[in-house]
Amino acid sequence: MDDAPERAEEPQEPDSIAPGKRLVRQAGGGVSLGDRIMARFYRLIWQTPLHTLRLKGRHPLKLAGVPDDPVLGDADAGAALAAGDWVYQGESVVAEPGALPVSATGDAFRRWMHSFAWLRDLALGNRGDATKLAESLTHAWLDAHADTVSEPAWGPDVTARRVLFWAAYAPLILSSTDLVYRSSVLNHFARAGRHLDGTADRMPQGVQRITAWCGVVAAGLLIAGNEPRRLFGEAGLAKALAAGITGDGGVLCRSPDAQADTLEVLLMLRAVYVMRKLPCPDALTDAIARTAPVLAGMVMGDGALSSWQGCVPGLHGSAVLAAVGGVTRPLRQTREWGYQRLTSGGVVLICDTAPPPLAHLTQNGCASTLAIELSDGAQRIIVNCGGSRAGALAGMKELSEGLRTTAAHSTLTLADSNSTAILKGGAIGKGVAETALDRQEIEAGSRIEASHDGYLKRFGFTHQRSVALSSDGNEVRGEDTLLPGAKKRKGETGFAVRFHLAPGIEPSLTADGLGALLRLPEGGAWQFRARGGALAVEESLWVGPDGRPRGTHQLVISGLSDPGGATIGWIFKRAS
Repeated sequence: MDDAPERAEEPQEPDSIAPGKRLVRQAGGGVSLGDRIMARFYRLIWQTPLHTLRLKGRHPLKLAGVPDDPVLGDADAGAALAAGDWVYQGESVVAEPGALPVSATGDAFRRWMHSFAWLRDLALGNRGDATKLAESLTHAWLDAHADTVSEPAWGPDVTARRVLFWAAYAPLILSSTDLVYRSSVLNHFARAGRHLDGTADRMPQGVQRITAWCGVVAAGLLIAGNEPRRLFGEAGLAKALAAGITGDGGVLCRSPDAQADTLEVLLMLRAVYVMRKLPCPDALTDAIARTAPVLAGMVMGDGALSSWQGCVPGLHGSAVLAAVGGVTRPLRQTREWGYQRLTSGGVVLICDTAPPPLAHLTQNGCASTLAIELSDGAQRIIVNCGGSRAGALAGMKELSEGLRTTAAHSTLTLADSNSTAILKGGAIGKGVAETALDRQEIEAGSRIEASHDGYLKRFGFTHQRSVALSSDGNEVRGEDTLLPGAKKRKGETGFAVRFHLAPGIEPSLTADGLGALLRLPEGGAWQFRARGGALAVEESLWVGPDGRPRGTHQLVISGLSDPGGATIGWIFKRAS
């Protein structure tokens, strides 16, 4: 996987951005009381006898075919599941073989379990054993949930994913000679389609609504005589894609793993069209073409995703990209989505240059504006703590919320406060409303300069960060500047510039206290120098691909800014 993300790193477009290019976070970021009431109202309707009555009707005697699952599974995960060990994003539940993990507490885990996405892993084991176990688990699910519409089992996006996975692995769950069981499975396809017809457009804008509409279209393609549903679904999906993906192809919540989930479901729907030998709608083809380069742009040198907006930095993104077909060139700048990618000499640097997503578009919004991540080959150097979406942290509310703060990201914090307010329950409040960005490609390398206004009203400063990567990848030079606003504040304000280090990197301060040597786990080292503040090494943590926090260190440059502002310079340099 080491070289996969960098196979096509050459630019496919000019990289310069007009100076002062601005991204604005729209006003009204929260979910209105009316929206919350209506969302709750619709969920209550789904659980009424009237809605259950609407789900009744004829069901198919067979499916129109079996689409391929374009994404490869994990054989080790499948073997563990066969032994009764269910693991997802760090949450592990042990169940009797053939029984569902009903003791799961994390919402992410339960949604994954009800989606049947684990069939992908289970299918890589012995075919006979996998079939027997898949049928047993499907039977158990039908007994517990088929007749009762509840959440998360019948959440529209979860239901849509279950339709797609049941279709792709129909040989595993429909090989039984038990006609009553087979009829129950096929009946659920029909009931799921009817459920999605009336609920898909009620899902939150973005990945959830897109996924739900993919389920409507899939049901229309898989069940004979469902042409009207397919046409209805295609129209709804086109609208969901237009509203839920930015012009450059990023999902609205700005999370890389949500980007992977979106592309995954689009590819699975494309496989259904291929199975039916029908042309894909232009909206679907275009969405795949736009979302894939954006996802590729969020892959670090180790093949795993970068840690933004609660993302768990696993390899799932690379597995999804492999299913696209051909070579996907990483999009080096997303003007609307708001991430910038600098690459040279095997070094990858990603910077967040946009305001956080609106509150109603994310469940784990993070105050990460102007933070960076850096990798050298397969070795991560600078990280964000990340992982607030990890299922393993579901019962650790204080830690989960702490991972969303500005201090949990590799950027500057002012007065020990967040650049954008972090609210309970996953919401995000006021703060960064506007960023400005300038990117240039010069002979010496790539350079970006960006600023945000998250501290302007409260403390009277605009935070400006410039980052430059040399053409040979041997040097990353940066500068953080606090620019005073029109009304200067009295007194001094404390600041801290943090660089969280990847696990295994051992930092040691130099004798003059202005630098540090960073020894890498597999050998080699990087040198760090700072000016404009006092340098210290402190403890930190990073949520890894397994969804669990690991202890690590951080470099912290701290000091006081007078009303006229401050400039903090820093440099990372490969040691020869």
